[in-house]
Amino acid sequence: MALNDALTDVSGIRVGHARLDGEGALSGTTVVLAPEGGAVAAVDVRGGGPGTRETDALDPRNLVQRIEAVVLTGGSAYGLDSASGVMAWLEEQGRGVPAGREPGQVVPVVPAACVFDLGRGGDWRARPDASTGRAAVEAAAATEAGAPVEEGSVGAGTGAVVGRIKGGVGTASTVLGDGTTVAALVVANAAGSALDPDTGVLYGRHFFGATPVTPAPEIHAAALHRLAEASEHNGAPPLNTTLAVVATDAELTRSQAHKLAGTAHDGIARAVRPVHLLNDGDTVFALATGRRPLDGHPLALNAVLAAGADVVTRAIVRAVLAAGSVHGPGGDFPSYTELYGEGHGNPTSARSAGGGAD
Repeated sequence: MALNDALTDVSGIRVGHARLDGEGALSGTTVVLAPEGGAVAAVDVRGGGPGTRETDALDPRNLVQRIEAVVLTGGSAYGLDSASGVMAWLEEQGRGVPAGREPGQVVPVVPAACVFDLGRGGDWRARPDASTGRAAVEAAAATEAGAPVEEGSVGAGTGAVVGRIKGGVGTASTVLGDGTTVAALVVANAAGSALDPDTGVLYGRHFFGATPVTPAPEIHAAALHRLAEASEHNGAPPLNTTLAVVATDAELTRSQAHKLAGTAHDGIARAVRPVHLLNDGDTVFALATGRRPLDGHPLALNAVLAAGADVVTRAIVRAVLAAGSVHGPGGDFPSYTELYGEGHGNPTSARSAGGGAD
């Protein structure tokens, strides 16, 4: 495990969150800022209802070699406007694809993906825009290198829901035997469930190495009753999406980064069931900073691929455990810890951020 067990353990990567203010607002934006000069990037979209921007630019067959930032945002397709605020900030810094005759004449390519959280705070029109994106990238730029990442009901995870419980932002990292760091940041907002209905254990906890603690039957029964009440109040489940950014300091080609983005989806499938539905927009971005050469063996990438899926699973569990309950005009979304308490599968070093309007 790396220093902060966070995406920022990949040297040079920074993360910033911004949340909408005002009554009825329950949404926000998260920006992953690459080191200056950018990172090799790729994307793999597997959900049937994605909302994305500039993902075609990441196709290994296309021109753009490196990007400076990735935007994860609430607000469904409306929220993709937040990327324009990030783009404007990058242009001011002279960061982007050189496109003019003079220094600083650049076009920042800012891939983005959104989750559906419209109306969860009560106001359908409360969604991120360019100013939210700018606030998030400025927050990222203001952090120290290697800073901890706030988790839970923050940024793009402010209004996130996983199945019938509150979701949010989670992050995790690992260091491989050769010193390579692999990390993930996830916005857990899935149509599927993270919760085993038979036991109350989070699916992803089965992949942490230790046997998870099973809640007492009476606690689990009470939780299911509470969730049934919430579902009756909320009505039919809306559109949902899980987003992830997987990063490594390994030197990867664009094709290798694309493979990393693809296999990282396995991490979602371990922690959420079902996944990749028609009403999901599940999307994984991969970033490679290239600060550590990859072993020349043809199968050296395998360790990075396996670790990418593992940290995505852990990040989803951390997101669910760090989230705060929301009980408001837009819905009743209990958190896992409200239902089961703090003692069931809570990873050490989790940094929570409550977002409830209790």
